[in-house]
Amino acid sequence: MALGSLKRGGRLAVIAADAVLANLGFALAYWIRYELQWPWPVASQNKIPYATYLPMEAILTVLLLVAYGMQRVYVPQRGKSWVDESFALLSGTATGVMLMIVLTYFLPDLSYSRGLLPLAAMTMLVLLIASRVAKNVIVRGMRRKGHGIRQVLIVGAGEVGRTVMRTIVARPELGYRLAGFVDDDPHKGRTDLGRIKALGGLNNLPRLIQALDADMVIVTLPWMYQRKILRIVRQCERHHVQVYIVPDLLQITISQVDIETLGEVPMISMREEAISHGWRVVKRIVDVVGALGALILGAPLALLVALLIKLDSKGPIIFRQIRLGEREKPFTCYKFRTMRQNAEAEKAALMEEINGDKRLFKMKDDPRITPLGRLLRKFRIDEYPQFYNVLRGDMSIVGPRPPVPSEVEHYLEWHRHKLDVPAGITGLSQVSGGSDLSFDEWALLDTWYAENWTFLLDLKIMFKTVAVILGGRGAY
Repeated sequence: MALGSLKRGGRLAVIAADAVLANLGFALAYWIRYELQWPWPVASQNKIPYATYLPMEAILTVLLLVAYGMQRVYVPQRGKSWVDESFALLSGTATGVMLMIVLTYFLPDLSYSRGLLPLAAMTMLVLLIASRVAKNVIVRGMRRKGHGIRQVLIVGAGEVGRTVMRTIVARPELGYRLAGFVDDDPHKGRTDLGRIKALGGLNNLPRLIQALDADMVIVTLPWMYQRKILRIVRQCERHHVQVYIVPDLLQITISQVDIETLGEVPMISMREEAISHGWRVVKRIVDVVGALGALILGAPLALLVALLIKLDSKGPIIFRQIRLGEREKPFTCYKFRTMRQNAEAEKAALMEEINGDKRLFKMKDDPRITPLGRLLRKFRIDEYPQFYNVLRGDMSIVGPRPPVPSEVEHYLEWHRHKLDVPAGITGLSQVSGGSDLSFDEWALLDTWYAENWTFLLDLKIMFKTVAVILGGRGAY
């Protein structure tokens, strides 16, 4: 009850703040129109007192708040970006202003100009969007400091459980932290997924809820385990922990499902591709334009790097390696050479020495890397020749890292889902930690990308890549 009251109080505060900002926006529009005389001068005898507009302002405020409510602006949702909120505000503002324009034709003549309304719509929208941007900045800052983070326990490490895990890992802005997972399968219950801890079987759940101070439990067990699920729900209720159930309907992967309605009848349809044909065309156009631009603009730097590699150590300038792209299609991947000659022949011995993961070989202080190569890797310059791969259609600018065939031999079935989309020079895993991540964390992030691809996601990753490169983080 207290939590519900708190949420209602917060919602009312947001509505009140929007009402204030809408009125400030209207006053600002009036000042711009009549004091700044923009967008064209107003004769002094035609200047309308602000008090005359107060009825219009009051009615418009009510219409806007109703329109925002219809756009679900005031429905709490963790992780909602300011872009999503901005689109909802834009749609709500357009609806409210259009209704106001129509309404003014049925009201008595109050001697005001309807031309002020479009200007007011713009000023109100600017203030409202600015408030959402400020709110998101404040919330993210608080979450980085550990405030408002919810500790989550996952029950079940099957496909649905991993889908939930990779969503939480891929979207830190949601404000959830994975405490770990439990599973009755002995192997799954003891095998960590990167830094996500395996905490044993389901019988450990009551103890773990208290020991880890869990805020919520997400149950992802198969649909036939109704009795176990009900027992878990009762255990969570006794410990006053919020519990959610993600149905594993007919063992279908969540990413393959679309929910539609036929009138009032809900229907489940199967999604055929992660990226539709139309969006593949758009993605390919961006890749070709981007690769051509990078190859042309970066040519002087590439020539300098090639000269430095030749002077630094013996061996070819370009390193060639067979990698696997979309649908495990092999191709020759090109990179600037960053290691001494015959470095590949030394890999097996180093793997044994460090007991490395055969699915993704990484070594922070790899002795094979040249001093120049270390610098090239730090700022991702060694990957520049891959723009030629993009131009050829082997890769995309954004996508999962293309693995070598020997790595894929050790993949589990769910690891292969990341090969359902084109491989990329940069990707979600590269901008979320890069070489500092374990293979399972790479796989979770790349699979989430493959299952949730959008053009906007590609743009976000591109912008983040620039920041990562300038900071020299996560590459070795």
